[in-house]
Amino acid sequence: MQKLAIIGAGVSGLTVARLLREKYEVTVYEKESTPGGLVRCNRLEDSLFHTCGGHIFNTKNESVMEFFQSIFDLNTEFIKADRNSSVIFENGEVAEPEYHGLFKKKSPVFNPVPYPVENHVYMFKQDIQQRVINDLFSIKRKQQSRREIKFFSTFLKNRFGDTLYDLYFKPYNEKIWQKDLSKIPLSWLEGKLPMPSPDDILLANFNHTAERQFVHSTFWYEINGGSQYLADRLAEGTNIIYDTEINEIEKTVDGWEINGNKFDKVVFCGNIKDLPKILKGINTLDDYEEQIQRLPFNGTTSVFCEIDRNPYSWIYLPGTQHKAHRIICTGNFSPSNTAKNLKLTGTVEFTNYISKEDIDKELENMPMHPRYIGHVYNKYTYPVQDVNTREMIQELKTSLQKFGFYFTGRFADWEYYNMDVAMGAAMKTCKNL
Repeated sequence: MQKLAIIGAGVSGLTVARLLREKYEVTVYEKESTPGGLVRCNRLEDSLFHTCGGHIFNTKNESVMEFFQSIFDLNTEFIKADRNSSVIFENGEVAEPEYHGLFKKKSPVFNPVPYPVENHVYMFKQDIQQRVINDLFSIKRKQQSRREIKFFSTFLKNRFGDTLYDLYFKPYNEKIWQKDLSKIPLSWLEGKLPMPSPDDILLANFNHTAERQFVHSTFWYEINGGSQYLADRLAEGTNIIYDTEINEIEKTVDGWEINGNKFDKVVFCGNIKDLPKILKGINTLDDYEEQIQRLPFNGTTSVFCEIDRNPYSWIYLPGTQHKAHRIICTGNFSPSNTAKNLKLTGTVEFTNYISKEDIDKELENMPMHPRYIGHVYNKYTYPVQDVNTREMIQELKTSLQKFGFYFTGRFADWEYYNMDVAMGAAMKTCKNL
């Protein structure tokens, strides 16, 4: 049986290991002491802290769902929930509650607009409603002559109009990506964007219709342990060497050498930015090194807090009043996530690094009265593509596969993968081995 080394015990590496351990003698190397990568969780004050994001599962990929159900019993190990998200506007954009009829009394802090915002235009003040309606009719008139759209900002304006773009889509997305939306290629966000027509938006507002078409509008979540439970289960039965950072992967005459061990093939599920300095014995990366090092990215500071009780799963914050872009109410995902003596727990997310001093200042003025419990900074959270990234990555994959070297994963492929998409990409990679 051939020997296969997998670098990284995140969701991608664990999926590859699961699928190939009957075909190869598999060894997984993981630099941390536990599996999971970005889905890793800790417990603080007896509550569950997703140290990066709030990881849920659902998929429209039948192969991924079949793989998932071969490992987990969704009926006994998971809770199925509807995604109940809202957007907080704090500059007087929302009408008084009596005008939109959704609340018996005005909240003393804020009036949340349910997500997706475009389905709830009727909740805004009348001048904003009128501008949105004018935008939608203008979009309808121009539809026949619309050219191919290549960039994110153009897509948003042509899909939702300038008013919603300026009110929500632009400020929120620029908070996350820290980048001019006119320079972000639309192809990079394929499959993650809402695609309603002007007619869909208008009908949703007439009928007060909730959107249930996007992939995670309903989701499965672990009853106990959150996404760490998922990672731990995926890791069961696999030979994983923890607390081991790989600094050199050397091509030999008959395969690969890692930490003095010989392997026939390697699947790299780490960060592609590390490859030029650790991959030895071949010069394939020489032509790509400069492009790889220029790949842009953002990190995340995840701040774990006790927050006010609320019915939401995600709360989005497009306004400039706060540096944070969202609150993930993970305490609402499962009762076991919040200790009994706390109201509710959640994660306040900031793009890139923010100091403890600034965290404290930000939390003082935020909705939901967050009380600090702990925080983690992840340098790499969001890979950002340009128009040439995918072509470069695919060329490199093709070149390295000739030597028995493969790679997959969020930061290996430099793709904005959700958990289920990462599993699908890993499954596709396995078919090439």
